[in-house]
Amino acid sequence: MRVALKDVRFFERPVVLRLPFKFGAVTLTHAPHVFVRAEVEVDGRVVRGVSAELLAPKWFDKNPALTNEQNFDQLRTSLRIAAGHYLAATEPATAFALHEGLAPAHTRACAETGLNGLIASYGLALVDRAILDALCRGAGVSALDAVRANLPGITAGPAPDLYGEDLDAFLASLRRPDTIAVRHTVGMADAIAEADVAERLGDGLPESLEGAVATYGHRHFKLKVGGDVAADVDRLMAIAGVLDRIDEPYMVSLDGNEQYADAAAVMALVEAVRAEPRLARLWSSTSYLEQPIARDRAADEPVHAIAAHVPVAADESDAHLGVFPVFRALGYRGMSSKSCKGFYRALLNAARVAAWNRDGGAFFMIAEDLTTQPGVSMQQDFLQAALVGATHVERNGHHFVDGFADAPASEAQRYLAAHPDLYVEDGGRVRLRIANGSVSLASLDVPGLANATEPDWSSLAEMPG
Repeated sequence: MRVALKDVRFFERPVVLRLPFKFGAVTLTHAPHVFVRAEVEVDGRVVRGVSAELLAPKWFDKNPALTNEQNFDQLRTSLRIAAGHYLAATEPATAFALHEGLAPAHTRACAETGLNGLIASYGLALVDRAILDALCRGAGVSALDAVRANLPGITAGPAPDLYGEDLDAFLASLRRPDTIAVRHTVGMADAIAEADVAERLGDGLPESLEGAVATYGHRHFKLKVGGDVAADVDRLMAIAGVLDRIDEPYMVSLDGNEQYADAAAVMALVEAVRAEPRLARLWSSTSYLEQPIARDRAADEPVHAIAAHVPVAADESDAHLGVFPVFRALGYRGMSSKSCKGFYRALLNAARVAAWNRDGGAFFMIAEDLTTQPGVSMQQDFLQAALVGATHVERNGHHFVDGFADAPASEAQRYLAAHPDLYVEDGGRVRLRIANGSVSLASLDVPGLANATEPDWSSLAEMPG
């Protein structure tokens, strides 16, 4: 099916966190939520498509000299640049051909304005998803069925290492599980035990790791480490004091958020954790270590010595589609899937994993994104995570933001009616429905990209600039 972007508008809604979240060098308390509304020609008729994502500061560009507002404006600029390229491409083509043809010029244009590859990916990813949503709606099929039939026309063009692979067969093999586990992220400022909560919000939601485990039944966890071995070990012991009370097996990932100077510093953390008897169960439950080294140094040295003890995955270093093969040679075995980095990039990296594992490899995709908010953003990311084979996904919007936040109640009710397995009304609020640590994905099989309704456009403000 051939598509062309005819018009696109960007809207925002402020999001205030109920709890502060500290990751890396930033403590987040609020951020704008951006919505994309695209009018797309799909085989000759115009169909609307939507996407959404938080404008998250201090992750795409961690330069401490930049304010959060400057980070927001970087992402807005990427969106505008991407829109300009797509609107200029008036000749209809497959959705993927449009993406492949425009991505290099978009990335160059972003670089010319000082925007790095992750920021460039953001703008492209959101416009791509809105177009894909319109494509699926125009075809009257779910995104799962569209991908399995390769309606977007995905090829190995931008990934030469996949030449010769049967991508259509790979895509046709993809499945959506009935449920996916929610991996609870423990930020550096989070209360661990109930006794650690200094001032209670009293809003009916858990305010500590201990409370979240009791409320949601989590068995999957993502633990932030901050670059100081002694402090990290102490904090991990406090966390283990909660997690080790879980009778069933639990799973942990460690996220360095680029806080360690080099591989030797990361190895010192690994050795310290392994040497601490009180961390024996937590370490044996650790599946992988995510992006411990800063992106500007991560490609300079191998991590094979670390990988001998725990698999290492990349996240912030994933600035373009060519990264995974390079990091594979350095000893990395995992790559993150994030909707803010690109739907097609995630699928092609998953195809790499399938190809490499045929030869006895142990490569994997991870699903990371704690900032996704209920509605369009979260649902599209859930489906992307499922398509790349993830059985659990980092998901923390329900912990740091109360349901649909300041969205009109009518909007929240529409999503509850359209996706009753995914949401629940609780205490007068529509919130994510988590049962035994997992959520249902069944209602994502609707015409479009995992989204059966739309936000209340009248309640949104035009994106500034």
